[in-house]
Amino acid sequence: MAKRSNLGTLSIAQLQREIRKREKQSGRVVQSLQKRRMKVLAKLADLDAEIARHGGSIRGGKGRTRPVNDANLADSLVAVLKNTVMNVTGVAMQVQKAGYRTTSPNFRTIVNQTLIKDSRFKRVGRGKYTVK
Repeated sequence: MAKRSNLGTLSIAQLQREIRKREKQSGRVVQSLQKRRMKVLAKLADLDAEIARHGGSIRGGKGRTRPVNDANLADSLVAVLKNTVMNVTGVAMQVQKAGYRTTSPNFRTIVNQTLIKDSRFKRVGRGKYTVK
């Protein structure tokens, strides 16, 4: 069964003293934990550096990093296809040359899907697209 406290019998001044005491104790505990955390992080950084020196990679680290582009893919495709007709492979290459960054191993497929689904694009032949 839970331990009962006698806090109900204390005066307000005594309660305030008890609160300050407990806050001080918890503050020390937090500081101690933060110091321990910093030591562990330093050790982890050393291990990461050693793994990298041996040519390994750190899995489960900061997660997947995606490139940040100024415009979304569809807007970038509009800029590339304006006043021209291109096939999907050419569009994919040109949009990357224009500065669109991707880590996708199947970027051409994503470009193809975008050209098919977005109403701003018009199919003019097999695998050839332009802007409406």
